[in-house]
Amino acid sequence: MPSIRFLGAAGTVTGSRYLVRAHGRQVLVDAGLFQGRKELRLRNWAPFPIPPASLDAVVLTHAHIDHTGALPLLTRSGFRGPAFCTPATRDLAHLMLPDSGRLQEEEARFANEKGYSKHAPNALPLYTEQDALASLGRLVPVPYGTRRDVVPGAAITLRRAGHILGSATVEMDLAPEGTAPAVRLLFSGDLGRYRAPILPDPEPAPAADVVLVECTYGDRAHPAEPPADALRQVVMQSIARGGALVVPAFAIGRTQEILFLLRELEGKGLIPALPVFVDSPMAVDATPIHLAHREDHDAEMTRLFASGVDPLRPARLSFARTPEQSRAINRLGGPCIIISASGMATGGRVLHHLARRLPDERTTVLLVGYQAAGTRGWSLQNGAQALRIHGEDVPVRAKVVTLSGFSAHADKDEAARWLATLPSPPRRVFCVHGEPAALAATAGRLADRGWSARVAEHLEEVDLVA
Repeated sequence: MPSIRFLGAAGTVTGSRYLVRAHGRQVLVDAGLFQGRKELRLRNWAPFPIPPASLDAVVLTHAHIDHTGALPLLTRSGFRGPAFCTPATRDLAHLMLPDSGRLQEEEARFANEKGYSKHAPNALPLYTEQDALASLGRLVPVPYGTRRDVVPGAAITLRRAGHILGSATVEMDLAPEGTAPAVRLLFSGDLGRYRAPILPDPEPAPAADVVLVECTYGDRAHPAEPPADALRQVVMQSIARGGALVVPAFAIGRTQEILFLLRELEGKGLIPALPVFVDSPMAVDATPIHLAHREDHDAEMTRLFASGVDPLRPARLSFARTPEQSRAINRLGGPCIIISASGMATGGRVLHHLARRLPDERTTVLLVGYQAAGTRGWSLQNGAQALRIHGEDVPVRAKVVTLSGFSAHADKDEAARWLATLPSPPRRVFCVHGEPAALAATAGRLADRGWSARVAEHLEEVDLVA
């Protein structure tokens, strides 16, 4: 009988992994790493719940590491099947996975050099850059709207999710098996916003028997204020303070959205043209990919291109690729904007900027995305007086501002809007990819509508035709 097992993003917002069993085959939808709290990150080091060599295929909803970052681990441990994804996800994964491997190696090397790991003095990386490079050959692009067999008896169709470039919802059709009827599964992946810059809105959902819905913001709504207006206010306040505006931002998606809005605000004369630095090699490489994948552009992006405007280029934009270019930014005084990864300040070059700028009361730190519990971004968001960076406690005298309207995740109303596009209520809905309060809130609202909905539990397996 067909079944689904929740190997990640069940009871938590990270580590997306869903195992579908049907027709004697096993397909993993998403292969994410766990991020955030230590007890979650330790799951990355545990043996995979099934032998990776027994997996027949992987399907990836989008390129973020909490959805793709375990693919190198699976490949190193014997997975030899295809990993299906959109063309843009394939291109972004070619950036993100090797970068993830490099970061794993750097963190292990740093821990050994500084002696942080007392109980494991020879710290090892979770995987290496070479492991990640070896996994890229698994990626198989599937265009939006194209039905594709992934294993005998199971076919997928990918539709735009509006979360980041290449993000997709996954319709999975399972053929009848023995006495079991056909089943259609629908995975929301990470749902994006409606009327967000650059990307089109999430596509309407097809009819489905079983739906897995993301609940990152299942218990709250984003502010009604347009993100551009909020960004303008923060920029002008930062200028008045006389310091740098440091924006920890995901190199893929959030960075490009901020660049789009800064260019737009400058063009309308609503902010002055400040020096803008993108300090992330991955963001440097990802920005041309965003420009190249026209299939993921909304009408405004298409219009700007047609009129000869580069939609992602503020007037005084500079990209920092080398360490020397990055260090040069830290020597600058006065108002400027520094956009650097990672978005939750869990690693990357933004840590050097935070270590340099947090003690300065003229600095503004702008948090523009979801901050998972246990991350440095979460600590800043919750009023930390000091932040542990590279083994030292850095005092926080900077002003910290959160703009949740920049989140690339649908809020409770937008998720409900997407679910309302289903032609008819599904037989069952599983609430996933959220913290407990958000999951419970979503399940409760759906139950109030008369839908059969509940929160998925980590490692549980559910019969899809029961």
